[in-house]
Amino acid sequence: MTAKKLPVLAPGVLDALLDRFNRVRALTDGLCASLSDAEATVQSMPDASPAKWHLAHSTWFFETFVLRDHVSGYKPFDASYAYLFNSYYEAEGERLARASRGLLIRPSLENVYAYRQYVDAHIRDAWGSLPQRARELIELGCHHEEQHQELILMDLQHLTYSSPLQAPLFVRTPTQPVVVPSPLRWVVGREGPAEMGDDAKGFAFDSERPRHTTWLSPHALADRLVTNREWRQFIEDGGYQQSKYWLSDGWAWVRSQQIEAPLYWRRDEEDRWVQRFGLDGWADLVLDAPVTNVSYYEADAYARWAGARLPTEAEWESAAQHHNAQAGVFLDKAGAVHPMPDHGGQGIRQLFGDVWEWTASAFSPYPGFQPATGAVGEYNGKFMSGQFVLKGGSFATPRGHVRASYRNFFYPQQRWQFAGVRLARSQ
Repeated sequence: MTAKKLPVLAPGVLDALLDRFNRVRALTDGLCASLSDAEATVQSMPDASPAKWHLAHSTWFFETFVLRDHVSGYKPFDASYAYLFNSYYEAEGERLARASRGLLIRPSLENVYAYRQYVDAHIRDAWGSLPQRARELIELGCHHEEQHQELILMDLQHLTYSSPLQAPLFVRTPTQPVVVPSPLRWVVGREGPAEMGDDAKGFAFDSERPRHTTWLSPHALADRLVTNREWRQFIEDGGYQQSKYWLSDGWAWVRSQQIEAPLYWRRDEEDRWVQRFGLDGWADLVLDAPVTNVSYYEADAYARWAGARLPTEAEWESAAQHHNAQAGVFLDKAGAVHPMPDHGGQGIRQLFGDVWEWTASAFSPYPGFQPATGAVGEYNGKFMSGQFVLKGGSFATPRGHVRASYRNFFYPQQRWQFAGVRLARSQ
């Protein structure tokens, strides 16, 4: 992946980029500030990574692609970190296997923070002399680190849920106000030719390009997200026990994994699903908040049960193009947050923030897609196989990180990410 080509930056713009760099780095530190070395080291499953690894990997990105390649005479903090904290960049050589990241009892968390401070100091010292390409990579690195901020929260939630005591790492947030969403309504979408992809108005990842024309058949989208209350009705109606709602692979997954409800749900003594484990521990289900932590298979099955379907990426993006991508429930500061109930209103809502929204579209290249040359070209393109697109961001996505063209992607069985459902139907 490559950042969009930036113009030569005036001093004020340079200052803005440095301010952004500082704020992004500070937020990551804040998310991990309360963690002990043990809490930052443990890995709960192969898909997740320790917080310590996220802290170091996001730093490795700046050290490798900015300082090493663009600052003369730079000396790496520790030569072994090139192996320990490379994620998947084949062009950067051998790396620690993902499933082994939880074995990093060394370096210590203290040393990882020292690494972050070392790299940050060198970035700031070199700021005035950095070439244009280095500034482009810093912009890319900030967006990359914002992705890891959400991953940190995803992985910490799974870690604490998986641990014997299930002790939360974050302070419980205030009780959410009781809000009863309005009955679901359908909003008719645009028909015919429509533009989708990066609109060239700001930063975008390479997978969002090139902008191109697609065709929208008659359709409508739900005006809000599916709620926990509605999902519990699906469960009580036997949704997880009836193969007719499920894709073949999904039904095999449900049976082999004994899936009965969204991840992090549990029953009471009367066998009712009443609680959910969040970043701040166990709490009663907020029944009218958006359901989250469901897989593509579950989202697709629910949609069939509801007599609907999942939206295509083009349908969702067409609906979202003229909405404010920063207006929603996002991550604004360190601490535990939750998706929030819909407060009602006219038209389509909750497009941005709260929960990522599964689409029916495969994560595949757009017509004319070209990955960047070099190691950063491995960022997206090589993952365009077997995964589905999610849109809109979540309560754990940093505000300002997403846009209508943004493409998140996960495998259909994965559900530790903060993913929910918006329904669609053909007209």
